[in-house]
Amino acid sequence: MKKVMFVCKKNSRRSQMAEGFARTLGKDKIGVSSSGLASSQVDPITVEVMKEIGIDISSQTSKPLSDFNPEDFDAVISLCGCGVNLPEAWVLRDIFEDWQLDAPEGHSIEKFREVQDQVKARVENLISVMTS
Repeated sequence: MKKVMFVCKKNSRRSQMAEGFARTLGKDKIGVSSSGLASSQVDPITVEVMKEIGIDISSQTSKPLSDFNPEDFDAVISLCGCGVNLPEAWVLRDIFEDWQLDAPEGHSIEKFREVQDQVKARVENLISVMTS
């Protein structure tokens, strides 16, 4: 089974959404993890907007990238433009993409929903590529 790592600065919003979508939409098809350049905590608004669409990410936690080994992953996706800050071994996986999605932090819940829609569409495409 191919494995994907979603990376963001704090692993609290965009990467948590991506992990939730990939776990749900890619169930039994791909392995999924998410992490941050630094760990923090999962934003409660992120948990709320995912719950609105039937995906429970309340048990997900924020983890530092340093807890993982790049060789364990086939795909690495940066969601915030932080790809330039990743160690080279992470960028050299079979699939590397830097999605550069807007940060919803400090914005209305509508912004969270907008980013969530963008994340879902990209995760659906990624699953298709990884499983074809």
